[in-house]
Amino acid sequence: MEIEALGIDGTYLVRPRAFPDDRGVFLEAFNQRVFQGAVGHPLRVAQVNCSVSRKGTVRGLHAIALPGGQARYMTCPQGAITDIVVDTRIGSPTFGRYVPVELSETNRHALYLAEGLSHGFAPLTEQATVVYLCSSTYVPGAAIQIHPLDPELSLPWPTDVPPVLSEKDQKAPSLDEAVASGILPSYDECKELYRSLRDEHAVVPVQGATL
Repeated sequence: MEIEALGIDGTYLVRPRAFPDDRGVFLEAFNQRVFQGAVGHPLRVAQVNCSVSRKGTVRGLHAIALPGGQARYMTCPQGAITDIVVDTRIGSPTFGRYVPVELSETNRHALYLAEGLSHGFAPLTEQATVVYLCSSTYVPGAAIQIHPLDPELSLPWPTDVPPVLSEKDQKAPSLDEAVASGILPSYDECKELYRSLRDEHAVVPVQGATL
């Protein structure tokens, strides 16, 4: 398994090693040891979500407010999706920028995004199943939503069919409106959270005895 840091701090692409044979294929979809070695702390799994979407669906942009927040580890075991991470942390050097990643049953890749980042996804196939690990459980009232079709963001969603959004996503604010409302986390408080997660699991060297 290889884990590559992408262009937005806290975003990683995971490339598992697959072992095909005449029965099918085997792979590790998640490995805590490898994950911690790349990210600096283990992934705390508090909830596992499964979403099935038809082509044209756009889900997002979603995040969970701090304190707490929610990190996500995204996989697509059936079909294919484009998952787009947007940096919505106020004060981040990459604020407003995005990274699109293709996850599919063919490439078997996974995507990790840290707390404070927003993301959404859309199927590239007629239907796609998404399974993702969450570092926290759902808390009513803590959800952050940003309109996925915000023209200022101009995200590269599939254009071969009309987009289908939930009622909540249709009514979501633009990024500029979200900034003005004060609902977005700051980059500094996100960095402090990441630091605390790393410090919590730091290895303390053992002092050797002096002879």
